[in-house]
Amino acid sequence: MLYQLYETQRSLMEPFADFAQAASKLYSNPLSPLSQAPMAQRVSAGYDLLFRLGKDYEKPVFGITTVDVDGVGVAIHERVEIDKPFCELRRFKRFSDDPATLTKLKGQPVVLIVAPLSGHYATLLRDTVRTMLKDHKVYITDWKNARLVPLSEGEFHLDDYINYVQEFIRHLQTTYGNCHVISVCQPTVPVLAAVSLMASRKEQIPLSMTMMGGPIDASKSPTSVNNLATNKSFEWFENNVIYRVPHNFPGAGRRVYPGFLQHTGFVAMNPDRHATSHYDYFKDLIKGDDASVEAHRKFYDEYNAVLDMDADYYLETIQTVFQDFKLVKGTWDVRNEQGVVERVRPQDIRNTALLTVEGELDDISGSGQTAAAHDLCSGIESTHRKHLEAKGAGHYGIFSGRRWREVVYPTVKRFILDHQSAATAAAQPVSKAVVVSAPAKVSTPAKAVAEASAKPTARAKTTGGSAKPSSSKAARGPSAKG
Repeated sequence: MLYQLYETQRSLMEPFADFAQAASKLYSNPLSPLSQAPMAQRVSAGYDLLFRLGKDYEKPVFGITTVDVDGVGVAIHERVEIDKPFCELRRFKRFSDDPATLTKLKGQPVVLIVAPLSGHYATLLRDTVRTMLKDHKVYITDWKNARLVPLSEGEFHLDDYINYVQEFIRHLQTTYGNCHVISVCQPTVPVLAAVSLMASRKEQIPLSMTMMGGPIDASKSPTSVNNLATNKSFEWFENNVIYRVPHNFPGAGRRVYPGFLQHTGFVAMNPDRHATSHYDYFKDLIKGDDASVEAHRKFYDEYNAVLDMDADYYLETIQTVFQDFKLVKGTWDVRNEQGVVERVRPQDIRNTALLTVEGELDDISGSGQTAAAHDLCSGIESTHRKHLEAKGAGHYGIFSGRRWREVVYPTVKRFILDHQSAATAAAQPVSKAVVVSAPAKVSTPAKAVAEASAKPTARAKTTGGSAKPSSSKAARGPSAKG
């Protein structure tokens, strides 16, 4: 009922928001007589603010059309590589007419960015993607709004999330031979589970995992987000935040955690900060500070755009990650695509390097929550594990903005390149003389690639058949453009 009431209120507000937008333009357009009226700028600013508070925010676009690679402009073509019921694997394909640049692009590492499914769209990582594109072939998980997924597509559980991630990893490995994985915030837990399960089955696993600001062990330095999840029972969440999608959407009848409730929770965490931001926006409109006005609009166009999450996935995440701590306790069982239940064992990971990143001022994932992955992944040699604490960075600062570009990204770039180079070196033939004079000390990620390429039949057997994705979109071969 609450969801239907919200939709009714939104429909009633829509014409008033449109009126406010029109009135704002009437009072600001120099060709309009109303723009000459006393206090016209203030009236226009007030109507503009009213419009933005009342408008409906749709899913933003990435809008990345070009990136600069060592002074050369590289065109970006965004396309969907795999289309699943609840997620798209989106690729940012790079094109260049410069031969030297093209050669460089083709030899760069392949990275799968697993975006959060926690309220906002994957476009929240726009700055992450744009920065990574300078030195990597980039793919990202673009999660769909659950209210747009028909009931005929079935339910979506946390186990399905993990199976999606494994399918995407296999697709990139089939296409390129290897890949690296970056998970930001919420997906650190399911990504670690996905790689753990692949390692336990002796599948080829990514060369490296980079985990940024995620609740691997939510019991460490609990934040307000953690406290809410632990202070309320599972039944409370099920009875108070889960509603059915109204009839006017494709997913009518689906049980979801609605986006508008999530947005209310986001704002409630820092109401004073948001109120001040909107008042500053009003003053900037009056002053004609176009740069500040545009920065405000860009931020809130992204921040106010939220999606519904399937109820089963959301409730299972609350219980598994924040209440029962199943990952750190070693009690987490996952049902794979064949319906077989498997135990998540991070200690089985041996051929993947691990980088964890935390923000010093992160108020969503507290200090030590992400670094806990190192204790769980005890099978990874210490030389292939690294931790970074970004000084002065909050939660968003570790993947977006100046600190991401100047502090975090250089470390991520070097970490990926080091393990990509090790894998490439291991793939080259080694002479006997070298082996005799100095016993080969091959890095564990490189060994995984060598073993996987030498035993394709064994890998197919452990995964229950072909390693190709089950998507209707066929797996494509390596790009000729990068």
